Amino acid sequence: MTTDERQRRIEEHLQKVEFASLDELSELLDTSVSTVRRDVTLLASKGTIRRTHGGARLADPKSDEFAFSSRDTHQLEQKEAIAEACARLVAANQTIIIDAGTTCYHVARHLEAKTPQVITNSLPVANLYSTSNRLEVVVTGGVIYPRLGVLVGPLAVEAFAKVRADVAILSCGGITAEGITNSHGLLIEIQRAMINAARRVIFCIDSSKIGRQSISQLCDLDVIDVVVTDQQAPPEFLAMLAQRNIRVVLAGAEVIEPLNELPADASVPLEAIHESSRWGDDMPVHVL
Repeated sequence: MTTDERQRRIEEHLQKVEFASLDELSELLDTSVSTVRRDVTLLASKGTIRRTHGGARLADPKSDEFAFSSRDTHQLEQKEAIAEACARLVAANQTIIIDAGTTCYHVARHLEAKTPQVITNSLPVANLYSTSNRLEVVVTGGVIYPRLGVLVGPLAVEAFAKVRADVAILSCGGITAEGITNSHGLLIEIQRAMINAARRVIFCIDSSKIGRQSISQLCDLDVIDVVVTDQQAPPEFLAMLAQRNIRVVLAGAEVIEPLNELPADASVPLEAIHESSRWGDDMPVHVL
C-alpha cells in the first residue's frame, strides 16, 4: 500500500470515528505503528487531522453524530426508564464503574442516594457529582475526547487496570447473538478494562440497539451479568439472553432487587477476590 493510499484510508476512518489510536490505525492498515505515526504526522502538517497522545483525531468534524449533547436526545424516554431500573440494581455503598455513554450518565443521576464510590472516565458524570459531598468520585487520566466528554487513551486504560469494583455499568453501540459492539477501538479498549475490573457487569441497552452491530467487537455475551432494556425489546432476543444465563431487566416491568441480594453463587464476593492471589496481594484497591 502506498503512502497516499494509507493516508487516504486514515482520513476515511477518522471521518467515521473521529478519534483513533495509533495501534488501531496500524491494525486497520496492516502496517507498523511507526509507519502510521509518520503518516499521521504528515496529515497533521496539512491540517486535515490533529495529533493526540497516542493517536489522531479529525481536525474539523462535520457531523454531530458522536457529540454527547446530540446523542443524549436520542431515545431519551427509554434511556431514562432504563437508567432508573439500572440504579435499583445498585446496593448502597458499592464501588461502581460508570461508562461514558449517555445512558450511563442517566444512571448516574439516580445513584447519589446510594452513596457509591464512583470510578469514571466520563467528564459529564464527574461534573454531575462535582459539588456533591455524599460520595467519592475517582476520575481517570487520559486524553479528552471533547465531543463525547470522555477521557481515552493508554492512561485511561491503565487507570481501570489498577482498580476493582463491585459493578461496572456500561452502554454500547449494538448487541447481537454474537456479542457486544461499539463505535471504535479507543472506547473498546477502555470498556474491556472496565469489564475486567468489575465483579459484575451491567449493560444498559435501549431496544433500538438490539440486533444492531457497530464498528468494533467489544465482548462476547458470556461476560455480561445483566442487560437492562426497555419494553420494546424483541421477546425472542430476551429469551436468548436468558438462555445464556444473563439476567434481563425490563424497565418498568418488574420489581428490581439490588445485585447484592442475588443468590450467593451468582458471583464471587468482592472480599474474597481481594484476599485471593488473582491480582496479587500488593494490588491497590479503589486507588488510582
